[in-house]
Amino acid sequence: MTGTNRKKQLVHSWNWEPQRGRILNLIANSLEINLALLFGSTDPDENYLSFITKIAFGLFESATLIKDSETKDALCRIIGACATKYHYTAQSCASIMHLVHKYDYVVTHMADAVARAEKQYADGTLASSLIREIGRSNPKAYVKDTVGAENVGRFLVELADRLPKLISTNIGVLVPHFGGESYKIRNALVGVLGKLVAKAFKDFEGDVSSNSVRLRTKQAMLEILLERCRDVSAYTRSRVLQVWAELCEEHSVSIGLWNEVAAVAAGRLEDKSAIVRKAALNLLIMMLQHNPFGPQLRIASFQATLEQYNKKLNELEPDKCAESVLDGLQSDNETYDGGEVHNVIMEEPGKEQQESLTDSVPNLEEGIPQKDSSVPDIGNLEQTRALVASLEAGLIFSKCVSATMPTLVQLMASSSATDVENTILLLMRCKQFQIDGAEACLRKMLPLVFSQDKSIYEAVENAFVTIYVRKNPVDTAKNLLNLAIDSNIGDLAALEFIVNALVSKGDISSSTISALWDFFCFNISGTTADQSRGALSVLCMAAKSSSGVLGSHLQDIIDIGFGRWAKVDPLLARTACIAIQRLSEEDKKKLLASNGSRVFGFLENLISGVWLPENTWYAAADKAIGVIYTIHPTPEILAAELVKKSLSSVFICSGGDDLQNDIESSSADILTTFQVARISRYLFVVSHVAMNQLLYIETCVRKIQKQKLKRDKLGANGIKEDDTPKDNINAELGVSASEEAILDTLSERAEKEILAGGSNEKYLIGLCAPFLTKLCRNFSLMQKYPDLQASGMLALCRFMIIDPDFCDANLQLLFTVVESASSETVRSNCTIALGDLAVRFPNLLEPWTENMYARLRDPSVSVRKNAVLVLSHLILNDMMKVKGYINEMAIRLEDEQERISNLAKLFFHELSKKGSNPIYNLLPDILGKLSNQELKRETFCNIMQFLIGSIKKDKQMESLVEKLCNRFCGVTDTRQWEYISYCLSQLAFTEKGMKKLIDSFKTFEHVLSEDSVMDNFKSIITKAKKFAKPELKLCIEEFEEKLTKFHMEKKEQEVTARNAQIHQQKISGMEGCAVARNEGEVSEGSDIIEDGEINDPSMEEIAQSSDSEVNRSGEYSGTSSEVTDMESDGTEVQSKVASKSRATESKAKVESCEISSSTRRSTRSKQKDRTLE
Repeated sequence: MTGTNRKKQLVHSWNWEPQRGRILNLIANSLEINLALLFGSTDPDENYLSFITKIAFGLFESATLIKDSETKDALCRIIGACATKYHYTAQSCASIMHLVHKYDYVVTHMADAVARAEKQYADGTLASSLIREIGRSNPKAYVKDTVGAENVGRFLVELADRLPKLISTNIGVLVPHFGGESYKIRNALVGVLGKLVAKAFKDFEGDVSSNSVRLRTKQAMLEILLERCRDVSAYTRSRVLQVWAELCEEHSVSIGLWNEVAAVAAGRLEDKSAIVRKAALNLLIMMLQHNPFGPQLRIASFQATLEQYNKKLNELEPDKCAESVLDGLQSDNETYDGGEVHNVIMEEPGKEQQESLTDSVPNLEEGIPQKDSSVPDIGNLEQTRALVASLEAGLIFSKCVSATMPTLVQLMASSSATDVENTILLLMRCKQFQIDGAEACLRKMLPLVFSQDKSIYEAVENAFVTIYVRKNPVDTAKNLLNLAIDSNIGDLAALEFIVNALVSKGDISSSTISALWDFFCFNISGTTADQSRGALSVLCMAAKSSSGVLGSHLQDIIDIGFGRWAKVDPLLARTACIAIQRLSEEDKKKLLASNGSRVFGFLENLISGVWLPENTWYAAADKAIGVIYTIHPTPEILAAELVKKSLSSVFICSGGDDLQNDIESSSADILTTFQVARISRYLFVVSHVAMNQLLYIETCVRKIQKQKLKRDKLGANGIKEDDTPKDNINAELGVSASEEAILDTLSERAEKEILAGGSNEKYLIGLCAPFLTKLCRNFSLMQKYPDLQASGMLALCRFMIIDPDFCDANLQLLFTVVESASSETVRSNCTIALGDLAVRFPNLLEPWTENMYARLRDPSVSVRKNAVLVLSHLILNDMMKVKGYINEMAIRLEDEQERISNLAKLFFHELSKKGSNPIYNLLPDILGKLSNQELKRETFCNIMQFLIGSIKKDKQMESLVEKLCNRFCGVTDTRQWEYISYCLSQLAFTEKGMKKLIDSFKTFEHVLSEDSVMDNFKSIITKAKKFAKPELKLCIEEFEEKLTKFHMEKKEQEVTARNAQIHQQKISGMEGCAVARNEGEVSEGSDIIEDGEINDPSMEEIAQSSDSEVNRSGEYSGTSSEVTDMESDGTEVQSKVASKSRATESKAKVESCEISSSTRRSTRSKQKDRTLE
């Protein structure tokens, strides 16, 4: 036969694939008919069933085969018939469990087969046998078999979903597995209980007793679910909360249990695990969405309505006290005598209500009137009780959710993005249901727009659009301007950022911009001056993205911003100045051409006038001077006129030269409040003009450089047609470079002339500098007028920033004020100014570095906070070297103010990212300096734990082991030994690190006598054993024995030395007593009478008693030494007590010797006196 014929025959060969399903269906059909006629008995031959089931279970092992629905259905029918109809249950159970343990893809199919068998034959034997089989298994077996545990768990959940009533009757055999160590099994059991609670107890028909059992079983399941919220595993806690969310979604949680679940969810918001916190947030979202109390959950509304219905209830039963909440929650159809379950669930809303979030709550709200409305009659006494109970439960729920707001604020600062995203979702839902405090918390969401995490930014942006951007442009405009009115500086910056983004994307439409202009121009009735200012603020924010926004209403900005409304709202003038500054270049030219003189007249009146309040004038004058330097063609001329007017207002009203002479002569009693305000304003104007003049010079220089760069670029591209050989020669000779040098020289000269003036005379601002210096040095005057000191020091700092010579001359004054000023504001302002000075003149500030770090110890919270911010900015931007005072910043990690502590942590976190982690090099120095300071042990440990935790590289950890061990040799203080050993215990030891520690034993063997040090080394060994390989583990065990041995030896040496010292002290005391006795005998034997007293020499009894006491003390000391040799731990305490008691006895005996001898001498003297008579 040829090759061609063979190929043709292969094409027509038998193909099993299409036939497999048909054949299996035939086998299944054959099993479902009556086989008794074939086999002669009810059940077929066991060998036949074994053959069939073996084939069926074998086919289940192929994932490809069971993807075919026909094949899978036939296999399920075969298994169901054999196991249920023909009682081949035991063998089938074993095969099913084997497949479930081994293959994860068969779990769902096996559950289908078991459920189909129960439905087809109305026999749950197979399912019950499988449940009992799983229940009888050893819980410890699932600890190592994680795959099997997961598959079995999924199988149980699938069965509970398909056969809830059957599983509920067999759940008792599974409950013991809650005590097992496998969290996957516990997760599965939690899921099973959730399925049973939701499905197993619906449509139940039976008598009262069976209904009671049913409710008792359900209550037991719910109690287990509540208990599992405190499971040791975070995965199980998370799964339980997910199950509760599913039950809430399916309306399977009664009102009586609702608040208990809410309290558990609120508590889990502070869980240490992120997945649990996420589940808790989702649960609260679901509870709000499906709450049975109403679409509005304001506490005040609930309280008012509850009060009204309580009165109604009291009228219906005047002789009875109000029933409890649980009594009121009992319904007519579902009650339980024990009060365990009150399954009163409000009528489920319709499909349309379920789809709509705000309408997800049923008809309870219809019976809740407003505060001033009359109470509707809802029915009889029982219905009134039920409503009152529901209102009380709703009030508790509202208070519970409202109480979580501080926790939600903390979660928005979490390092976990899921925490932040889900917290924002929950706050959005809280605002929708009008939970108290939700609006304020959402305001704190705004700064998160600066987050580097894209998901967080998108969550904030979506929430902002959802909450504040409406379809109606007027509503959107009103929301935005209200935000601008109520926000602080930080929130305004965040609001500006997000408004820019939304304007660029088109989410804030042109119609919304028009509505904002209507609010600003008072075209909408009821608009206030605050709202007008807020609208202009939002328009200024939008102008950053769309420069033409402000140009269409220039006349309105001038008329309203500087007109009569500015006197109603003084901040409106400041906002108008900001708007003028943000005009496009074309709009600025239009403004100068049409209303230039008028605008500058308004600005001059604003700065020189007195119609603005004191607290608003400074902010408005700041922006007004900025506008002058932004749009005026020659701003220095107008600024000079302003300075002259301000100066004349001070000295003309205050007496001219007499005021200056009095200030120079330290006469502190001559200034009035009006004079202080005038001087403060003058100092502000002159210093702010000086700063803006400096910025103006820099702006002019940049413009010239930009023009030159553009000219050079055009010349390089050959576009200029008038190029000459002369220009080329100039370029070769470096004339271009000399032009830059000339420009730099002119710039430096112009900056210097602001304060120093020309060669022969000082200019206008420079004339103020000596007066300002003398004013700031007049400490008695400054102490009497803190506001004047604040203005004076602010002006002094600005002058110092402008001129280096003036800065150098007044640095001592500045640091004196920043350390000794009584005003917190002055110290805080000076601290911020030090940061600016360090940026501009780093060489001048370098010797004062220690004084700058000293601000971290200031008693004022604001000063410490600003010091942390300033130093963080300087160090992280490489403007200041990290010197030997960084320990002061480390102490701020444990500052009593959480805000300062968080800023310090952020600083060290960012510092650890620079280069090769500077903290590694700074750590030994920080350790040494902190050890010498009087810090609490807990504070020191927390600081070092945080710093060591920022070191991640293994090589650095290994090097630190050696460095820290070497520090033991240079210190003798036991506290420092303890601190060094604690730092060692916080390191993440690698194999090399552990070997270095073992090799460095000689450096720390002398410190092992301290128990605290030994405890830290034991902690190191315990952690090292967990990761160690067998060879290293052996070395570690030897090292542990060596440490223990040296520790015991050192302790014994200490005890022996202490006993010897105590014994020596006792011997010295006895010798002193004997010397005193001998001196008494000598004086008595010589019959010398002193002070009219005759001494009789007789001391034998005392000598004998002293000898016996010495012998006894020697015996006692010897006994103590023997005890010390026999026992190690308890002996230390005993020997201390014995030594202390012996020392006390010795002292008492010496005193008794002295007393008894003096008494005997007095007695003998009296006897001799009588003899002489």
